[in-house]
Amino acid sequence: MEKTIVILGGGIGGVVAARELRRNLGTRHRIVLIDRSDVHSFPPSYLWVMVGWRKPAAILKPLPAMEKHRVEFYQATVRAIHPGEHRVETDRASFRYDYLVVALGAELLPQLVRGWAEGVHSFYTLEDVVKLRDALVSFSGGTIAIVIGDTPYKCPPAPYEAAFILESFFSHRTNGGTTIKVFTPEPAPLPAAGPAGAAMLSELLRRRRIELHVSHKVSSISSGSLGRRISFENGASYEYDMLIFIPPHRPPQIVRAAGLTDGSGWVTVDPKSLRTQFPEVFAIGDVTTVRLPSGGTLPKAGVFAAGEAETVAHNIASELRTHAPLKDFGGMGHCYLETGYGRAGYIHGDFFAKPVPVVSVDEPSVAHHWKKVVFEKYWLWRWF
Repeated sequence: MEKTIVILGGGIGGVVAARELRRNLGTRHRIVLIDRSDVHSFPPSYLWVMVGWRKPAAILKPLPAMEKHRVEFYQATVRAIHPGEHRVETDRASFRYDYLVVALGAELLPQLVRGWAEGVHSFYTLEDVVKLRDALVSFSGGTIAIVIGDTPYKCPPAPYEAAFILESFFSHRTNGGTTIKVFTPEPAPLPAAGPAGAAMLSELLRRRRIELHVSHKVSSISSGSLGRRISFENGASYEYDMLIFIPPHRPPQIVRAAGLTDGSGWVTVDPKSLRTQFPEVFAIGDVTTVRLPSGGTLPKAGVFAAGEAETVAHNIASELRTHAPLKDFGGMGHCYLETGYGRAGYIHGDFFAKPVPVVSVDEPSVAHHWKKVVFEKYWLWRWF
């Protein structure tokens, strides 16, 4: 009997899940992908768009292209998930499923910070990064503050990458001088990279004259006629000329309403299978909280979403067709840390290691930068 697998979300995890399910299932069974947009964009390239090193069109793929891989695509907004009824409601139709893969990502809620206004920039959506790119072109110099509003947030290296890329970008321009400052509520930069990685990153920021302010949790933003100033819970405040804000991330309301979340608000999954408390419902990517043996949680990053998607697709196919041994998600991850000037570092490690994750950070090199360029091209070709 034909079964239906519904995937909610056409980001990295959703796309990989759809393609891997079809590869593992052959032509049997129905695969449905639902997203509110009909375009997939590649977030790892957003910071290149920020400084004009990529045009937006170069990192876009049409989600209807999934149809050629025998994946049904529906552009629709998910309104509700009913796990007990095996049903998903959208603004277009209701879909019944035998298996559900939730890959809805995280919502960005800058309005949770007092004083946030439209003049504050971000780079976590393609629309926002294009606005930031245009603002940077006319920026006449001064202080750029990069502020991490809360944790957890998507792609933990991204704020530091942005700082390095901007320092490189402005080094080639005569604009009256630009100072870049990074503020994080965490006690060290990129703590997921471990003490050695955080120390290496701190030293690289110092060498590039990028100010780092740790243990600074933002309390309010002033951006009006009284001046541009950021205030923090520790009592400190700083003026700025341009503010790039990493907004608080929260899970979509519909997953909370569906009873899929735990006390953290994120979707609870088994770390190895990505299965929720509902046996036919899996969740992958930024919408989840994956508990680590160390007691922490897995960082929210595209590489983990892709790995989780491959695991889930393999296991659903095994249950439906192949009867191959089930596969565990291994917690291995890697990413490139772009540092400008044609160089990038490389972060890689085993996040399920005991008693703590084992993570290494390679020094920036030209080779790593070009590996990231090749990876971008390969990814957009491989999955579409």
